[in-house]
Amino acid sequence: MNELVINELYQSMERTEKKKDWLKLDKEKFIDFYRYLMKAMFLDFYEEHHSKAKIDNYIDKSVLCLKESFQESFTKYETKLKVIYDNLANLREDLLLDMKSIYDNDPASDSYIEIVNSYPGFFAISAYRIAHILYELDLKFPARVLTEYAHTRTGIDINPGASIGKSFFIDHGTGIVIGETTIIGNNVKLYQGVTLGALSLKEGHKLQGKKRHPTIEDNVTIYSGASILGGETIIGHDSVIGSNVFIIKSIPPHSTIKNSVC
Repeated sequence: MNELVINELYQSMERTEKKKDWLKLDKEKFIDFYRYLMKAMFLDFYEEHHSKAKIDNYIDKSVLCLKESFQESFTKYETKLKVIYDNLANLREDLLLDMKSIYDNDPASDSYIEIVNSYPGFFAISAYRIAHILYELDLKFPARVLTEYAHTRTGIDINPGASIGKSFFIDHGTGIVIGETTIIGNNVKLYQGVTLGALSLKEGHKLQGKKRHPTIEDNVTIYSGASILGGETIIGHDSVIGSNVFIIKSIPPHSTIKNSVC
């Protein structure tokens, strides 16, 4: 290869600011961590026969994948990563509520086993809930790797910083976008193509840390193709948002919105 090109690339690397501390992450091993963690939490849905020994085996495999994915950085973050394992039982209970919500609201669902093994909505929600723990531990890079993995597999884009309550239901899901500062309450239902996004990003990175995305209160249903934008936009509890509407202002509780622009 041309030595001049190599020198120019190297000099560019030397000049480029990295912004954050260096964190090595083997992404493939990190995805394996997620897979083994899901096996440990939902062994009774993946395998007909389960035991404490099998659960322990999958947990050990997930820890090994974490060590291999973080490489020499593992010891630096080991205490933070332990928080995930300390919360496994609670995490399973939250995901069981999501699973039940999917089953109860989708007449096409035949069993919980089907949901765990094949439903893209459950896949995306489970990846999000694990990633959100990492996000709150300020491990935003691996958190984003996990949700983007789910994004590529399902077409559902949930930023790990979003706050999502219990019994979350996603049906079909393709094209759903949920921004970083979105707040979603309990018993919320989303259908394909919904965007919970920012109203304007013209200030770019200066908006980091500010509330840019909407708040969706409890028991809200949002049908396909709806766009709800803005950090000050609140959808009141027990509301129904129709398909393909465009909302940039708050909606009171118990509303039914059918107009194309609000």
